[in-house]
Amino acid sequence: MTTQYGKVYLVGAGPGDPGLITVRGRECIARADVIIYDALANAQLLEDARPDAERIFVGKERDRHTLIQEEINRLLVEWAGKAGHVVRLKGGDPFVFGRGGEEALLLAQHQIPFEVVPGVTAGIAVPAYAGIPVTHRGMATSVTLLTGHGRENEPGQHLALEDIARTGTLVFYMGVKNLPTVVDELRRVGRPASTPAAVIEWGTYGRQRTVLATLDTLVARCAEAGVQPPAVVVVGEVARLHEAIPWFERRPLFGKRIAVTRSRTQASELVRALRAMGADVFEFPTIQILPADSLDDFGYIGDYDWIVFTSVNGVDMLFDRLDALGHDARDLHGVRLCVIGAATAEAVRKRFLRIDAMPEKYVAENLMAELLQHDPELRGKRVLLPRADIARSFLPETLRAHGAEVTELVAYRTVMPQSSEALVDALMTFAPGLVTFSSSSTVRNFCHLLGAERMETLKTRAVFAAIGPITARTARELGVDPAIEADEHSIPGLIQAIVEWAATHSGD
Repeated sequence: MTTQYGKVYLVGAGPGDPGLITVRGRECIARADVIIYDALANAQLLEDARPDAERIFVGKERDRHTLIQEEINRLLVEWAGKAGHVVRLKGGDPFVFGRGGEEALLLAQHQIPFEVVPGVTAGIAVPAYAGIPVTHRGMATSVTLLTGHGRENEPGQHLALEDIARTGTLVFYMGVKNLPTVVDELRRVGRPASTPAAVIEWGTYGRQRTVLATLDTLVARCAEAGVQPPAVVVVGEVARLHEAIPWFERRPLFGKRIAVTRSRTQASELVRALRAMGADVFEFPTIQILPADSLDDFGYIGDYDWIVFTSVNGVDMLFDRLDALGHDARDLHGVRLCVIGAATAEAVRKRFLRIDAMPEKYVAENLMAELLQHDPELRGKRVLLPRADIARSFLPETLRAHGAEVTELVAYRTVMPQSSEALVDALMTFAPGLVTFSSSSTVRNFCHLLGAERMETLKTRAVFAAIGPITARTARELGVDPAIEADEHSIPGLIQAIVEWAATHSGD
């Protein structure tokens, strides 16, 4: 019986920054039944995959192979026989020192349908992120991409540089381990000792580091700096342009290692903004947003005088319920709306609804004052409060104290996700220098997931940022003293506070 194969996509993940994958590559990941991925493919890209997609790590790290190439080949054939959409996700470009050609030949031999999705290769992108154009008028009219490794099991063989032009830019992949050999070979074929050179470690990530030297000082400088793979080596006059145009390394949060504890569904705005400013971000979700267990009866929505929204989730969940009950925004005619926060306000406006009251400070105390300003006589007024199951009691209690009839609607639940020990270990290995808290729940759950011993370790090397005074107070009650507290209690306000702190702690 002939095996019916699915299709295999050899996808280039780009050099590291998850924003540098191609649109086609991201589409393939989103449709994948199984993803077989390498160590240099940013794990952040896996979040675009379906929740039920199989994820198989086959990464290779220096001096340690998780799977040899023959076993990876076997996996590709095996999964192609039982899955319709197989993605082989490789760092950089599959056909540039990625053994993608070997895998394509294997698939062709087995008559397995496949597609190659090129990626941005590290040899071009990483120097660009270090401010080094690999070609530049008057300096370099050619660029050559090379591997710093000889054939496997032949570490002493020459790199055959005689066959390469002695001018132009040379970019070496995997060149750190054999850097002395690379330099010796370049000197042997006539490259002057004064030739500018650079080694770029973790290129395109927020932890990127560039060591600039000349051929005669490069090995010593890299040893002194403790450079480790992954890194690329750039040799040629263009290397000295790093000092003039290091655009990525001048971003306001460059070099900051930041852990984001918000739920994964809510973290995108914060993570995107931090990465755009050069930070190296680790997502460690400490809360998960789920629908409420049951649809509580809150009567007819049009009978309320006020609806008070304190979060985007409250807006989304309430309108989901209205839809399930056969109602929509037209039933809110005559109902006044009060919101906390710009994001919540935007969620309401997207439904073509006007906001009647919104406090400048994004806390319940200010919201209460804003409500009284718009409606001084709350006695007998009906107020609907859609919110989380663990929200603070201050607002409903104060509304009732003013005579309002308050219906608290549990619109959604916040629960602690099942965080694996491996993720906690990965966070500690990442060693964040800054941890963000966007709610009291994120603080409590973060402390619980890490445990007392690891929290004490983290407190010795990290600072903490709170979105507002309530979150900061919860943190202090748990022994965590935030060094950063946002003036505007919102995600943009938190980002601004972090940027302002970083400007005065550039060496931290």
